[in-house]
Amino acid sequence: MSNNNSAKSPMIVSFGEMLIDFVPDIAGVSLAESYAFIKAPGGAPANVACAIAKLGGNAAFIGKVGDDEFGHMLANLLKKNGVNSEGICFDKDARTALAFVTLKTDGQREFMFYRNPSADMLLKESELKLDLIKQAKIFHYGSISLISEPCRSAHLAAMKAAKQAGVLLSYDPNVRLPLWPSHEAARDGIKSIWNEADFIKVSDDEVEFLTKGDPQKDDVVLSLWNDNFKLLIVTDGPNGCRYYTKKFKGKVDGFQVKTVDTTGAGDSFVGSFLLSVANDPNIFDNEQKLRDALLFANACGAISTTQKGAIPSLPDKAQAEKLIKDSK
Repeated sequence: MSNNNSAKSPMIVSFGEMLIDFVPDIAGVSLAESYAFIKAPGGAPANVACAIAKLGGNAAFIGKVGDDEFGHMLANLLKKNGVNSEGICFDKDARTALAFVTLKTDGQREFMFYRNPSADMLLKESELKLDLIKQAKIFHYGSISLISEPCRSAHLAAMKAAKQAGVLLSYDPNVRLPLWPSHEAARDGIKSIWNEADFIKVSDDEVEFLTKGDPQKDDVVLSLWNDNFKLLIVTDGPNGCRYYTKKFKGKVDGFQVKTVDTTGAGDSFVGSFLLSVANDPNIFDNEQKLRDALLFANACGAISTTQKGAIPSLPDKAQAEKLIKDSK
């Protein structure tokens, strides 16, 4: 099923994991103390694809789920949200990944994953829909797909195909330490593809993790810069974001909202921003256009924190425009 916007809007392909998050029905308790869990679809690249589609963009997702009820539920959910799902494969032998996520009282999260191995880790290069990737304007990915084979090789092959086809490469490392063998392995793995990207979005916490420095300092952030980059974005949670390009840098304020659950906020931000880039690739050279796109992305990220779960809380264009207008 193709998105009805596909004719007019350039395609953005998201690659990686799609899983089920189980979120306690009460915030502020540990996993052990939680009594009941709400089933929420998740996985950053899948969230990003849904965010794009919800804003009226043309999104596709490539990844693997189990040939089980959860896997089919996720694939159907993407279709229902208007995401092109031709690139989804089903594994007969492995289950769809699960994550138990607790929300502490401040809305921050702790994770416990069930992947032994999960279907997303078993995506093979031969299963990639390369024609889908080559048609894209932007190819977006994270780092979780780099953790183990055969998915790592599939990820690298997909990036290579995208690059050769002149597709823009977008990277959100999305650090999930419990999934890596060690902190060092996570740093090395995340940085192994760092310089390939055209633009990267990292959170302030991730800057701190990757550099071991103060994420608020420009020189620390710029130690992550590479001259191939068109843009590096650092998100500062409710405080908005900072941007760095070859020509200019600056800060765009965030929005104050009543935060319930930060799950998917970064993905909502990324989806919104990728749509702006797909519609106007000159954005990297025009600071005002970039600032407008980032303000809109900040609004999308903020709105998504006001409800539980990632995909159900993704905003549409009107909601984001209203938040911007009301905040003036």
